[in-house]
Amino acid sequence: MNLFEVYPLYEVQPIRAKDVYVYDAQDTEYLDLYGGHAVISIGHSHPHYLKLLKVQLEQIAFYSNAIQNPLQQQLADAIGAHSCLHNYQLFLCNSGAEAIENALKLASFHTNKKRIIAFKNAFHGRTSAAVAATDNTKINAPLNQQQAVTFLPFNDSTALEKELLKGDVCAVIFEAIQGVGGLDEPSEEFVYAMEQLCKKHNACLIADEVQAGFGRTGTFFAYQKYKINPHVVTMAKGMGNGFPIGGILVCPEIEASFGLLGTTFGGNHLACQASIAVLDVLEKERLQEKTKSLEMYFKTKAAQIPQIKKVKGRGLMLGIEFDFEVSELRKKLIYEYHIFTGGSSNKNLIRILPPLTVQEHHFDSFFKALEKALK
Repeated sequence: MNLFEVYPLYEVQPIRAKDVYVYDAQDTEYLDLYGGHAVISIGHSHPHYLKLLKVQLEQIAFYSNAIQNPLQQQLADAIGAHSCLHNYQLFLCNSGAEAIENALKLASFHTNKKRIIAFKNAFHGRTSAAVAATDNTKINAPLNQQQAVTFLPFNDSTALEKELLKGDVCAVIFEAIQGVGGLDEPSEEFVYAMEQLCKKHNACLIADEVQAGFGRTGTFFAYQKYKINPHVVTMAKGMGNGFPIGGILVCPEIEASFGLLGTTFGGNHLACQASIAVLDVLEKERLQEKTKSLEMYFKTKAAQIPQIKKVKGRGLMLGIEFDFEVSELRKKLIYEYHIFTGGSSNKNLIRILPPLTVQEHHFDSFFKALEKALK
């Protein structure tokens, strides 16, 4: 049987990983500045993470959500402590796309409306409503196009209100920092206007934190740079450090009822322990706080390379933009200098999403290699 080939693959086969490095069968060391799409938050194979998973695996790995699992409440308490969203409620699932689907479904239930407003260059996932709210026609099948979605530019509050006035919008979904879309951010003024307009027109505001969440941007969630209160917050990638887990945080205004949402694997024992371990390490090693100084160090180093036209993002969700397409440069960094980086829908931008355990000397290695690769 052949694989269903939907991924263009680099000729690298990692067989083990440690902290910010992965290694192939020849023991070649690769510096991981992409973290598998921002998934590796506390470093590969962190000892505390491995310990909790091994202990849990020897006890019980999974049972259905028809029984009590105290680890779910333990995880909810830990997320509440880190995010200060103590009055929100947690629903657990398996991935970022699932988190988006559940958030949009909940918004539709709550408002009894169905149209979604998303933003230009948004990426929210590859499943039903999630991909419909993703600004990429190439991955949006006719089946998905049945969803009612309107795409607007960031920072146009007049256009947003014009759409909300039609009275059929259940949700406005936004990324405080666009990931796949190229690290663009809405203005502070627009973020506050968006929240007020949603309240005024009975639409749910959904903050998509699937890529930015869990301390990556210097605040626990990227939207927390602003003093707003979304109806729903989605999360996934950095939540489990590689173990599949996702979730939504739901404001107290939205009430739960039996059967409203459901999942088979979501919130299983292993997944909960993986995320608890991540939060333990974030707190003990103060990784969220360290992102701010690392961001400044990165930007200082980037300013010394004239070919870099712009640095985007914050914390350890960063991008460097050039005036040429970067696909060949990224290949060169992998094959000649053994450094993983990321791309985006902005073909001129390299995304930097390392484990939060990255240090300044790792950035030194990157910029040294980049200077050589640009010659």
